[in-house]
Amino acid sequence: MTQLEMARQGKITEEVKFAAAQENIDPDLLRQRIAEGTAIICHNVRHTHGKPLAVGKGLRTKVNANIGTSKDDTSIDKELEKARVAVAAGADAIMDLSTGGPVDEIRRAIIHETDACIGSVPLYQAAVDTVTRKKKPLVKMTVDEIFDGIVKHLDDGVDFITVHCGVTRSTVERMDREGRIMEVVSRGGSFTCGWMAYNDAENPLYEFYDRLLEVVRPYDATLSLGDGFRPGAIADATDRAQIHELIILGELTQRAWDAGIQVMIEGPGHVPLNQIESNIQLQKRLCHGAPFYVLGPLVTDIAPGYDHISCAIGGAIAAAAGADFLCYVTPTEHLCLPGVEDVHEGVMASRLAAHAADIVKGVPGAWEKDLAMSRYRKALDWEGQYKMALDPEKARRLRESSGVDEGHGACTMCGEYCAYKIMENREKRKWANL
Repeated sequence: MTQLEMARQGKITEEVKFAAAQENIDPDLLRQRIAEGTAIICHNVRHTHGKPLAVGKGLRTKVNANIGTSKDDTSIDKELEKARVAVAAGADAIMDLSTGGPVDEIRRAIIHETDACIGSVPLYQAAVDTVTRKKKPLVKMTVDEIFDGIVKHLDDGVDFITVHCGVTRSTVERMDREGRIMEVVSRGGSFTCGWMAYNDAENPLYEFYDRLLEVVRPYDATLSLGDGFRPGAIADATDRAQIHELIILGELTQRAWDAGIQVMIEGPGHVPLNQIESNIQLQKRLCHGAPFYVLGPLVTDIAPGYDHISCAIGGAIAAAAGADFLCYVTPTEHLCLPGVEDVHEGVMASRLAAHAADIVKGVPGAWEKDLAMSRYRKALDWEGQYKMALDPEKARRLRESSGVDEGHGACTMCGEYCAYKIMENREKRKWANL
C-alpha cells in the first residue's frame, strides 16, 4: 500500500514517524493530515538513502533549490557542488532540471550525493532523448517515450515529479482568446503546447492520466501537478488560463487521491503583492487543501540580479497565507545559469521568507528562535547570536571583518553609544561608564 492508503487505515509508518519527529509534532496528527490530503510524505521507495520529507498543513514551510545543466554548461562537478551548497544552506529539496550533457548520469549523481528530497521534470528527459539521441524535433516525441522518461526518473529514486497534466487544448484556447504578454513561460508547459499543436492531439499526461497514476503507484512518489500556465509577468497574473488550469488540477487531485497517490500543486509565478493571498485561497479551495508549492512568487518584473529578493518578498506573503513549499529564485533568474554562490543566496532568501511565514503560522519552534536571538542580542552574546542566525558563517564573517575587539562587546554600528550597554548601565546605576 501507499503512504496515503496506510494513513487512511490508521497506520503510522516509519516514514511518518521520522517526518513527525523532524517537525516536532504528534505522528498521528501528521498521519491524519496525510489521510485527508492536506499533507504529504515525499519519498520514493527506491530512494533508499533519502530522508522522507513532510510538506503541508501546519508544518514548517519547506524550501526547494533548482539546479541542473543546460546545453551551454554541462559540468557534473558544478551541479554536484551546487547540490552540496544548497543542502548546507538549508534547502529541504533539490530539483534537477538538467537538459544538457549526460542528463542521466547527472541526475543519478545528484541523487547519490545527498539524502535530501529530490524532484525532477521527466518531460525534459523525453525531450532531450528525442532531440539529442534520436535526432528528431521534440514535438515528435511519442506517448510511450514520454512515459519512458517518467519511469526512468522514478526508477532512479526521484521523490516527486513535476507533470504538466493541466496543460490542455481547451486551456490554450482560453489563453489565446484572452491574450497574454508572456504566454507560456513554463518550459514543460511550452513543450506540451508545442507537442499538442504539432500532433493535433490532447496532452498525453491529461488524456492518459490513469496510466500515469498506475506508473507512479509502485514507487509511492508524489505527483507535483505543474503550473504550465503560471504567469511570467505580473500583468498576466490570475488570468483565465491560470485559473482554468487550476480547476483542472483540482479535478486531477481527486483522481490521484482515489488511486492512493499523494499530490501537491504547483503555483505562480509572477504575481503582484495584492493578488498573492487570493491566489493561495483559490488554490486551497479548488484543489481541496492539497499542499501548495510556489515559484516565488516574484512581485515585480524589473529586478534582474535581485530576483531572489523579489522572490523572498512574495514567498513570505504566500507562505503566511498558506503556501507550504517555496521554490527559490536566484539572483541570476532571467539572466543565466546560477553559480554556486547564487544558489547559496537563493536558498537563504527563501529560507528567510519561509521562517517569517512560519512565525505567522504558529509553526512549533519558529517564534522561539526569534525570542532566543533577541535575548542573545540584549546580552551582547555574539556566539549565541551566531548560533541562532539564519546564516551563521556570514554573520560571523561580517562581524569579524569590522576588526572590532571582542572584549569591547558592542559592534561598530554604535560602539560606545550602544543602546544595550546604556540600558544595562541604567539598570545597574553605572553612570560613570557612559
